[in-house]
Amino acid sequence: MPDKKARIAVLVSGGGTNLQALLDAQENGTLASGEIVLVISNKSGVFALERARRAGVPAMTVLKSGPDGREAFERSLTAALEEARADLIILAGFLAILSPRFTEHFAGRIINVHPSLIPAFCGEGYYGLKVHESALARGVRITGATVHFVNEIPDGGEIILQKAVRIRPGDTPERLQRRVMRQAEWKILPAAAEMLCAKIIEEKEKEH
Repeated sequence: MPDKKARIAVLVSGGGTNLQALLDAQENGTLASGEIVLVISNKSGVFALERARRAGVPAMTVLKSGPDGREAFERSLTAALEEARADLIILAGFLAILSPRFTEHFAGRIINVHPSLIPAFCGEGYYGLKVHESALARGVRITGATVHFVNEIPDGGEIILQKAVRIRPGDTPERLQRRVMRQAEWKILPAAAEMLCAKIIEEKEKEH
């Protein structure tokens, strides 16, 4: 019998606010078709790991080290994801750039949330506050967030969901970041996860 829920691994690098949105969605039933089975951080001691532990989710750190840093890192990452039998990999504030080999290995199974309306303010170098600073500097009236599939191009994969957020007079990058999280990221990331997990379960059931 196939699993009744799709198995989700979440990759993090920091405080884990998007991870918390997923954990909350799982708790309140918004994310009903998937279960977070593993959280992996590429930085030690980040609060996202504590969030996972508080929720009873296995958590681990995989660090880059040695002369073949990225290759060894991605080998360890792949081994952990395959051992956890992850059906869906969610990048939630994960700041490491993944190689084409890695994204191809998990093609169609990795998603990311980005704090702008792609194709605006995205790609290499656009992350965190830099995105919101750029939006304010450009003078746009509307920004938002995007959930997309991950491929070999940073922020270049197929768009799954987007949600717009209005920029207000007097916004600072920090204030805008918080509002984009609250009004867009924390809503569309669990929604996209649920949509994809439901599809994964449906496909598994067809196979049996």
